[in-house]
Amino acid sequence: QVQLVESGGGLVQAGNSLRLSCVASGRTSSRYAMGWLRGMKGKERDFVAAISWSGEVTYYAGSVKGRFTISRDNAKNTVYLQMNNLKSEDTAVYYCAASTATRGATSLETNYGYWGQGTQVTVSS
Repeated sequence: QVQLVESGGGLVQAGNSLRLSCVASGRTSSRYAMGWLRGMKGKERDFVAAISWSGEVTYYAGSVKGRFTISRDNAKNTVYLQMNNLKSEDTAVYYCAASTATRGATSLETNYGYWGQGTQVTVSS
């Protein structure tokens, strides 16, 4: 079992930056590929970014590529999402997830077996 706790969300003006963090605990969390997905509560979640278990491979949704950066520090069991040049359409609940299906970076929501509770990001225009 893996527990994931996100932090770093908030209200920010368009064009500014935020950094989300996700701390994992429990069962050897560094073995898992990790991802960030976003959505409104109770609705379908969209892929944002993913990182392989080693951190060597990253993968982004087209809408965030060039603005967001995913990274991880396995020694701290933490995954980050640096979000720059935020836009109003980035407003959503951001979820951290651990893949139970593959150790490579993956965009498939069904590959993620562990989820955090989510952190709200609101971008005002």
